Amino acid sequence: VAANTSDGAVRALVGGFDFGRNKFNRVTQAWRQPGSSFKPFIYSASLEKNLMTSTLVNDAPFTLDASLTGGQAWEPKNYDGRFDGPMTMRRGLAKSKNMVSIRVLQSIGPRYAQDYITRFGFDREHHPAYLTMALGAGSVTPWQMVGAFSVFANGGYRVSPHIVTRITDSQGRLLALAHPGRAGDPALRTIDERNAFIMNSLLREVVRSGTATRALQLRRNDLAGKTGTTNDAHDAWFAGYQPDVAAVAWVGFDQPHKLGDRETGGGLALPIWMAYMAEALKSVPE
Repeated sequence: VAANTSDGAVRALVGGFDFGRNKFNRVTQAWRQPGSSFKPFIYSASLEKNLMTSTLVNDAPFTLDASLTGGQAWEPKNYDGRFDGPMTMRRGLAKSKNMVSIRVLQSIGPRYAQDYITRFGFDREHHPAYLTMALGAGSVTPWQMVGAFSVFANGGYRVSPHIVTRITDSQGRLLALAHPGRAGDPALRTIDERNAFIMNSLLREVVRSGTATRALQLRRNDLAGKTGTTNDAHDAWFAGYQPDVAAVAWVGFDQPHKLGDRETGGGLALPIWMAYMAEALKSVPE
């Protein structure tokens, strides 16, 4: 799904293969784990708690005792299985380091983050206030994600994706007209413009030197976004934008099933996003 970042007007939406065979629209109806593509919203919350892009966070093993989880001990891992020690938050997001995100969330508190993410259009009840939120263990729809990433693209304004702009009858008489909010309206500001500026810088770094460097093949310097891969590679995401258009690609099975041993958002979803953006931005200046 892709939408204008200024007013949320949807430019492309593919929710399935064939409406005649299956009327389930994955863009608007499929609730899936976002995985690491959710991390930017945790980082945005941390900026409001005085963390900085240069704050050093330890990428080291993390364990939650069984007495704290109420079940088994929790020992999350990084995707690559490596721990690289202290690194800046900027590097931690670019490389999608799980231990860094967990420690960032731990420092600001899951309850605060749970409240903060509602600014982007997410539902509190779909994101329980636990440290697993740092790894995108909640539930989102691609529709929510394209609206949420538009906030970073447009300077901090919440715009609502919409499909229909106007309805006329056979005589051309106007029956209904949408009145979408537009970025720049003070009433729609949902995060501080300084926060949006820094998050935009962090998400550009993901493309420049992180998990989405493949997007450099488009030969543009105005692209930003975040890859996402969930547990056991059930979901692969890329959510990203150019200042004018945000787009989200998701790959997965309707009944959650492993996509493959080494499959990731950067390997599966990002190429779809790139193929769309190559066309959508063909005549758009950098």
